[in-house]
Amino acid sequence: MLGTGLIKGMAETARNFIGSYHDEARLVTVQYPEETVPPKENGRNFPFLVFDGNDPQAGLRCVACQICEKECPPQCIYIIKSKDKKPDHVGKPQIYPATFDIDVSVCMSCQICVEVCPFEAIKMDQVFELSTTDRFDKLLLRKSDLAKPNTYYHQLHPTEAMEVDGRLAEDKKKAEAKAKADAEAKAKAAAAPPKAAATASAPVPAKAPAQPGSVTVQPAPASAGAPTSSPPALNTTPVQPEAPKEAKP
Repeated sequence: MLGTGLIKGMAETARNFIGSYHDEARLVTVQYPEETVPPKENGRNFPFLVFDGNDPQAGLRCVACQICEKECPPQCIYIIKSKDKKPDHVGKPQIYPATFDIDVSVCMSCQICVEVCPFEAIKMDQVFELSTTDRFDKLLLRKSDLAKPNTYYHQLHPTEAMEVDGRLAEDKKKAEAKAKADAEAKAKAAAAPPKAAATASAPVPAKAPAQPGSVTVQPAPASAGAPTSSPPALNTTPVQPEAPKEAKP
């Protein structure tokens, strides 16, 4: 029937209009900014950097591998790798980003930087109230602005954060077990007595004296550039002496 879709749409609008007076699930309008709706767990806006511990400089998970900078479609990430190493939150010397900037005026919130990061160092924030009158410097977030603790990440994405922490803890256990096994192998190799080296070489058998009447054929020296081949076999067959000829009368 012609116009059926239009009638269904108007019925849905009327049902929502009437239900908005008594059904709280249909009261979708809030008086923003006085009232705000809490964001969903999977909501995302702009990236931020995660750090462990209490020091944002020492605990930063980012090691300046620059994968996110290369994979970013709008090229809004700018990283300068450090030339030295600093101890992280567990005391391990680590390379760190000397500069890490994100231009949120260019960022498209695609989350590709999060997906390609192998160290779980960059995640998506839910803050969207970033409007400012300065569209240049104020919208360029630097490392100090981007660094957020792991507890903040748990507040935004608790389910995902628990999975990430479990995965990182498992990788840490594997690395520690491997390091322990390597250390034990090195200690065992150092404690083992060294093998006794042979003090004398095996005696070289003396050549048998040549029999009288035998002829020994020496191989000809190879000329320069000639292809090398196996030496000819030595002829050690004894030569029989010829019988003396009788003189004719």
